[in-house]
Amino acid sequence: MLDSGHPLVTLALVLGAGMTAGWLAKRISLPSITGQIVVGVLLGPSLIGVMSVEALHDLTPITDFALGLIAVAVGNHLTVKRLRRELRRLGWLVALEATLTPLLVFIAMRTFGVRDIGLDWMLGAMAIATAPATIVAIVAELRARGAFVRTLVAAVALNNMACVVLFEVARVYAHVDHGAEMAPMALLLGPGVKLLAPVVMGLAIAGASVLLTRRVMRSELLASASVVAILFATGVSELLQISPLLTSLFVGVGLANFTPDRDELGHRVFRDFENAIFAVFFTLAGMELDFDYLVQAGGLAVLYVLARAGGKLASAWLVMRVTGAPEPLQRYLGASLIPQAGVAIGLVMVVRDDSTLSDVAGLFLAVGLTSVTLNEIIGPIATRWAVRKSGEAGRDTPGAIDFLRPEHIVVGIEARDLEGAVRELAAKLVTLHDAELDAESLAEEALAQLDGAMFAGHGLAIPHARVGGSEEVRGVMGIAPDGLTALTPDGERVRCVLLLAVPHGAGDPHIEVAAALGRAIGSDAELERSLLHAPDAQSAFEVLHAFDDPDLNTVLARLDEDPS
Repeated sequence: MLDSGHPLVTLALVLGAGMTAGWLAKRISLPSITGQIVVGVLLGPSLIGVMSVEALHDLTPITDFALGLIAVAVGNHLTVKRLRRELRRLGWLVALEATLTPLLVFIAMRTFGVRDIGLDWMLGAMAIATAPATIVAIVAELRARGAFVRTLVAAVALNNMACVVLFEVARVYAHVDHGAEMAPMALLLGPGVKLLAPVVMGLAIAGASVLLTRRVMRSELLASASVVAILFATGVSELLQISPLLTSLFVGVGLANFTPDRDELGHRVFRDFENAIFAVFFTLAGMELDFDYLVQAGGLAVLYVLARAGGKLASAWLVMRVTGAPEPLQRYLGASLIPQAGVAIGLVMVVRDDSTLSDVAGLFLAVGLTSVTLNEIIGPIATRWAVRKSGEAGRDTPGAIDFLRPEHIVVGIEARDLEGAVRELAAKLVTLHDAELDAESLAEEALAQLDGAMFAGHGLAIPHARVGGSEEVRGVMGIAPDGLTALTPDGERVRCVLLLAVPHGAGDPHIEVAAALGRAIGSDAELERSLLHAPDAQSAFEVLHAFDDPDLNTVLARLDEDPS
């Protein structure tokens, strides 16, 4: 048995076992997460015992950081714009889920012998939460993207918030029920503080990160700032005894709303290490699960799992149907909400350490950890099935215009003809990308290759130049609301110019981009008007990236797979 004192060796073994188990699971058409949890259970103290409990505790900071990182990713999906658009649907979903699911669990526990009302309600409140780490990992593994995934991740963030608040209400009731004396104000304010403190701290950390990196563009500095923010959120939350997961979640919410164009700040800087982080996190989660509790509370845990699943399935189906959601949301959203860990494990530990509830802590621990074990083995399979059935797996491909940020867009270019516009944009491109290019040479090559393929109609022109020194397509866009002197083949004045610097040997992505972007603009008159009359670069950026066209999101994916 590997004991405490060798954290690097422990980490290497955990990572190796997790990556291998994940690969094997995918080979037999199971989620990699399921393989990682299963191998964790096998190698952990409960079964084979390759590693001791003390050795696993050495890696606690790593799992805390991983969970914080995952929570930031979940919070990043909660933007004011998205919530405003989907508030009715998400609001009803969380309200029903936070009512029906605890009620079914409460009835199941009471019916089969658990007579402590405080314990029953705490178990019911805990049932609301869905494991954010599992959802994020499944979505990443399937490269899923679309309305189903957006609704799923937003629902997970909101039901975790509801879980924490209602659990604190239930725990206050349990304290009173077990004879603890509590001041009236503590009864009223305690649950609110448990939610308000993480909200304030998370948004403050996000705001500070944005201010400190406002003019920073270097990726290594942004990665460092992101690490500091997540470590600070998790560490200080634990110090203050508030939820690290909720604090990190609101760091993500803050970053998404304060700087919607800065997606290189936050969890995304770790995208290259994402698989390794997930492998470590879920393998360790499996090692922490204790099958000894299965003997104590196996029957109750099975009832808990069934009652919770019934609440999730019924809530999602009913709300999605009543609100007229697309059919995939009606049929499959409930199944995708089954995984349970993260917050649930944290709440189990809270009860374990609460001396007032010592007489029920053992049963709560047994039911809670056994049900988490079952839900984390079954849940990933259900979630992956649901996401696949939604039709959104494999749609998160790099976008053909992902290189465009607000700083790459010039609204109101000064030139009046196409040649002047190309020269103006060439100078902008060289300045922005710090490219080893000469602006004049770039402009001359782009102008020398003017042909019909450069024009996409609807006032859009996409000149390009072949360049070396980079394997990525780079570009800048200029918008001339009044139009240039040049005309597109359909007789319209050129009012939007996208200048591309295309790597040698990269095929002809400018032609595909022109066709796809032309279709996007041509098929949506409102989008065309909004883009050409955008008051500033940020507005133009939001218009471009609000349009979700699968054709527009495949060009760079193919380039990544085969740059030749």
